[in-house]
Order: sequence, then structure tokens, then C-alpha cells
Amino acid sequence: MVGEEGEQLGVMDIQEALKKSEEAGLDLVEVAPTAVPPVCRIIDYSKYKYEQEKREKEARKKQKIVHIKEIRMGPKIGEHDYQFKMKNLEDFLRRGDKVKVTMMFKGREMAHVDLGRKVLDRLASEISSIGEIEESPRLDGRFINMVIRAK
Repeated sequence: MVGEEGEQLGVMDIQEALKKSEEAGLDLVEVAPTAVPPVCRIIDYSKYKYEQEKREKEARKKQKIVHIKEIRMGPKIGEHDYQFKMKNLEDFLRRGDKVKVTMMFKGREMAHVDLGRKVLDRLASEISSIGEIEESPRLDGRFINMVIRAK
């Protein structure tokens, strides 16, 4: 049992603890139920709850939310289109987002999956300074997917 000022009151019966909390005009709150014996504290419950919410809010502020952006392209992508998509990919990585690069194959392009892999390998080598491959290129039906994260 812990008192109002944080002083140790020792192990005591629940009835005795409730009596002490009523005398102080405060609440008896179980702060560590898994401890042996459980730890209870004499405090103002509404104030305790308010401080807990405040701590949780601070923790949420410090969290970094990572978004997953997607870039789609085909195996016969033109040089200008490729450079444009590279620029977008770099911007996403600099912001701290993950990027899913999807290579789409249409019709008979499925016979030339190696061309798509070459484009993805080129992309991976050019982006290696600011990003690293989280999921290596993997064929999934008519798509090859690869995930890149910021270094």
C-alpha cells in the first residue's frame, strides 16, 4: 500500500486500506494488480485518470505514422515516365513513407517477366542511397510487387 504522498504503508488488509482511504477523503486505487501482493494507492481517482490520459496523449503525439504509397508501372515504361516515377518515389521516401512498387503485365507481356525484373533491379540500385528493399520483388499473378522503406 502506498499513501497520499507516495510513502510506503506496507502490506495491509483490504478493509484496513479502505478505512484509511475514507479517513483521507480519497479513493483506494489498485495501480499494479499483477504484482504479488497487488499494489494499491490512496489518491484522487479523477486526478489519476486525468494524468493517465495526459500521458497517453503525449505518447500518441510522439508516434510516427508510416503510410504505404504505391507506384505502378509496366515493363515497357518510357525513360521520361521512369524518371518521373523515380522522383515521386524519392519524395515519398524522404517523407518517411514506405513505397510499394508494382510492375503490371498485360496480355503477352507475361512471357517477358525478365524485362520487368530488370526495370525493378534498376530502380532498386538507383534508390539504394536513400532507401532499402524491405520485400524483394515477387511475382504475384500478373504483378511483380516490391516494398521499399527509407533508410
